Amino acid sequence: MNPPSPLNLLNQLARIIEEKKRAQEQPICAYLYDLDALRRHVEEVTRLLPPSCRLFYAMKANSDAEILKTVSEHVHGLEVASLGEVIKARAASERIPVIFGGPGKTDAEIRGAIEQQVALLHVESLHELKRVEHIAASMNRIVSILLRINLSGPFPQATLAMAGTPTQFGIDEPLVGEAIQLALSCPHISLEGFHLHSLSNQLDWRSHLELLAYYFDKVDGWSEQYGINVSTINVGGGIGVNYADIHSQFAWNDFADGLSRLISERNKEGTSMLFECGRFLTAACGYYAAEVIDIKKNHGKHFVIVRGGTHHFRLPVSWQHNHPFAVIPLDTWKYPFERKGTTDSDVTIVGQLCTPKDVFARDVLVDRIRISDVVLFLYAGAYGWAISHHDFLSHPHPERIYLESTPVLT
Repeated sequence: MNPPSPLNLLNQLARIIEEKKRAQEQPICAYLYDLDALRRHVEEVTRLLPPSCRLFYAMKANSDAEILKTVSEHVHGLEVASLGEVIKARAASERIPVIFGGPGKTDAEIRGAIEQQVALLHVESLHELKRVEHIAASMNRIVSILLRINLSGPFPQATLAMAGTPTQFGIDEPLVGEAIQLALSCPHISLEGFHLHSLSNQLDWRSHLELLAYYFDKVDGWSEQYGINVSTINVGGGIGVNYADIHSQFAWNDFADGLSRLISERNKEGTSMLFECGRFLTAACGYYAAEVIDIKKNHGKHFVIVRGGTHHFRLPVSWQHNHPFAVIPLDTWKYPFERKGTTDSDVTIVGQLCTPKDVFARDVLVDRIRISDVVLFLYAGAYGWAISHHDFLSHPHPERIYLESTPVLT
């Protein structure tokens, strides 16, 4: 099973965009979310996991209330990285398990997490571990934790590395013994296991299984060396999305089958294994629609300027890739002069911002594109609006359209 293909919905989206164009004067700029496809995808991903595994949605990918409400019905819990996200998670579901990670937690966040009955705190440093004990003692509470370890590696190749290289994440592996001993000495801390998220945007399921086998080796070694019982291993997220070839995605079916075999071979049926997937769950359900407001040629290059920009959808410039898109042709034209366009040309699609970095895709061949057509960016359901600098230049925010049996506008 791969994530649902956004191309399957193009005709329906084109009709919605055409209706909006007829009904409004302003250029179209909107996020569209297919909640039905999201629901089916998340349900299937969760169902295929082995019984000892639990899927948490990493809500940093998209914390939109409608997305959270839909996802929370089918995952085992939500993963957060701030007290603000804890509050959003609780708004989506008062009882859903929440786990809290990320470097640099404040005292207020630690206290708030305890008050909000967060299931697990992922502790990122020895200093943070001492602060958790101090705050838990002041509240007379026992806090369940995982120690996040920055493993030395080496690891399989992936787009982003959070471990095996100098980063702000986790406790340096040479300090793992000291961290374990400190945690065991704290009367208000219950050490449940380890958090080992090391790579992100992994596209190869076999490499990801190799990574999990490496994690098991590490945890087994620590368990034996320090005489601890590990009930939980958080293997993080890291399941990627292939933006360069949307027809070739992470093979979750094969991964789940291989994971079942790996768990059996390593006798890990009694260990709870947590996954924190974000992008893989929500990316395919989202679209960013931006109307073409100008086409020009500078220094031999065609530039297509759309209503909106990377202040709405920052992912392409953040990851430095050409984002996949489709052109929705519209026949409406309100001006008395010629409608400009280009055919069989390499174009660079940009937004309205006053910076040359406001680029969605560079030198991409299109059959035809005209002013007032709409560029529909695919796989825009994760790390789009959630990571963007919304108010730069004070442009209007995009509309949101949620697609179920009937589109809902907000």
